[in-house]
Amino acid sequence: MDLISENKVFGGRHCRFKHQSETTSCEMTFAVFLPPFASDENPVPVLYWLSGLTCTDENFMQKAGAMKRAAELGMAIVAPDTSPRGDDVPDDEQQAYDFGKGAGFYVNATQDPWKTHYQMYDYVVTELPAVVEANLPVTREKAISGHSMGGHGALVIGLRNPEQYVSVSAFSPIANPSDCPWGEKALGQYLGEDRAAWEQYDASVLLSQKQHYVPLLVEQGKADQFLEEQLKPQALLNAAQKSDTSLTLNMHEGYDHSYFFIATFIDEHLAFHASHLGIGNAL
Repeated sequence: MDLISENKVFGGRHCRFKHQSETTSCEMTFAVFLPPFASDENPVPVLYWLSGLTCTDENFMQKAGAMKRAAELGMAIVAPDTSPRGDDVPDDEQQAYDFGKGAGFYVNATQDPWKTHYQMYDYVVTELPAVVEANLPVTREKAISGHSMGGHGALVIGLRNPEQYVSVSAFSPIANPSDCPWGEKALGQYLGEDRAAWEQYDASVLLSQKQHYVPLLVEQGKADQFLEEQLKPQALLNAAQKSDTSLTLNMHEGYDHSYFFIATFIDEHLAFHASHLGIGNAL
């Protein structure tokens, strides 16, 4: 694990690292915020943040305004890239923003030429936490959140791995990717034409199949330009009602899909996760 850069911020440290990933068969980059006093003698829990289409590890750290509150709460934040990168990694032939590099969709691809590198589900669930926990002053306690494509990833990963994450949240998630253009394009190419294979990566399907007990919080802006065609939060709410699972879905007048929306409500999400991690003054 090689350090790319380090900056002091709110008494803590923001670092960028790169490492050779066995899971994605390429070099991966991720960012970490470590709060003040995080040390080997005082390790802290982690919030994993998954970003959306076209993003890298940098977007959330620079735009969300999360580090001040995370410093106060004593919470580390880890933000991976959104896909594998590199000259040997295949990309969309038309260089479309919604598929290929920058659009890994947090799935394990099964189709050529994607399956060699596009194993983002296993990278986020298994390899990245192992690397972080082995090299940084953090505990094994963790929560997960994300935005848009990353909100989809956070919900799917949290629902499928409730023993690993104490809480799950999302901003403007792609809630039902089996039934929206972004999801159909990505899942169809990464996983193939068999729609049954898509269900393990569809939060609305997963949520409807059984009752879940991991705490779930979702924020959605009503002025989001992708709300009706791509995001479909009502499908998520219907699924939670079907399985009798507790889900908090907050709909906000006037807010769009941007980081202005995330920055407005990120403190509430950090406090939500801190309360389940048992840290800070969120208790």
